[in-house]
Amino acid sequence: MLQAIKGDKVLWGILALLAIFSFLPVFSASSNLAYVVGRGTPWGYLIKHFVILSIGFVLMFSVHKIPYNYFKGISILMLPVVVLLLVYTASQGKVIDGANASRWIRIPFIGLSFQTSTLASVVCMVYTATFFSNYKDQLGSFKNSLIRLWLPIFIVVLLIFPSNLSTAALLFLMVLIVSFVAGYPIKYLLAICGAGLIAVLLFFLLVKAFPGVFPNRVDTWMSRVENFRSGESADGNYQIERAKTAIVTGKIFGVGAGKSRMKNFLPQSSSDFIYAIIVEEFGLIGGIGLIILYLLLLFRIVVISFKATDVFGKLVVIGLGIPIIFQAFINMGVALQILPVTGQTLPMISSGGTSAWMTCIAMGIILSVSIKKELIQEELVDENSNESNPISILSEA
Repeated sequence: MLQAIKGDKVLWGILALLAIFSFLPVFSASSNLAYVVGRGTPWGYLIKHFVILSIGFVLMFSVHKIPYNYFKGISILMLPVVVLLLVYTASQGKVIDGANASRWIRIPFIGLSFQTSTLASVVCMVYTATFFSNYKDQLGSFKNSLIRLWLPIFIVVLLIFPSNLSTAALLFLMVLIVSFVAGYPIKYLLAICGAGLIAVLLFFLLVKAFPGVFPNRVDTWMSRVENFRSGESADGNYQIERAKTAIVTGKIFGVGAGKSRMKNFLPQSSSDFIYAIIVEEFGLIGGIGLIILYLLLLFRIVVISFKATDVFGKLVVIGLGIPIIFQAFINMGVALQILPVTGQTLPMISSGGTSAWMTCIAMGIILSVSIKKELIQEELVDENSNESNPISILSEA
């Protein structure tokens, strides 16, 4: 079985460590849902988490066996599918406390909710890398990139934006970063940033002028930023206060696995604020250890990108890998009150659903890129061994 696993072994090891460690905090924090909310049991949530991660690793294994160049065509085919899924998601009109909550669609038969923006992010990053690898000699043509790249990216971002600001902003930022790395002219990037800023300002003006036309989350975003700036213990800041209490309680060594008290008072203890529970139970040592694992993950992503043999490989690794690291540090920054509440989960750790599968698929593509380098090295070793082997020389003669 181990012989079938190819690609960067260190990356495989880091992902396995994150997944194995996740069972402890998820099992502990899910008691909030079981005993406070009164829904399910801790063992049920643990089994669900195990099944989701198991399927995720199967997806990762399957994807890493596919030659990564195939994802060029897949991203082009999937882009219109993603747009249709986002349109369908947005058209559901789900509202929670007056705010737009149209982020998920229900998957028939299996009973899981699918967050379409996670699929859209993966497809858009692969599509961006595909564009720059196919048109690397035509980057001076703004019109070409405007139609082929920025128009579909803007459509996807604008469909995500009303219900999920943080995901839309992270996706747009990563497209800009990949564009910069690919050598896209700075003046064009500035023009795209200006167009994005105008679109956001226009959205806010329309919301304020016609507040009842369509559901939005503007008031939620503004209250979160205001609570973050003021530091007051308002209703919107309740989770932050509980998270800070959990972190302070953990001290150096923590209170012990499963012994968190604040998990019973933190509504999103098993997802958005799971880092606070980790620090409470495993202390500063556990919190820093987790940060080190994500930094090692970042290091391997940079190494794989550097060693990639073509432009597409380099860009797709950056485009798929860096957002996972950003998401992790955004999640931890929210728990530490360095950032306002965003709703971003902790990759490979938080309990959830299909978002973990998208992370595994992204990692599978990155591992597929790392396999290409291994194959080239194996071919070089075989050639050198054949050249130095007199029997093989005689046989060739």
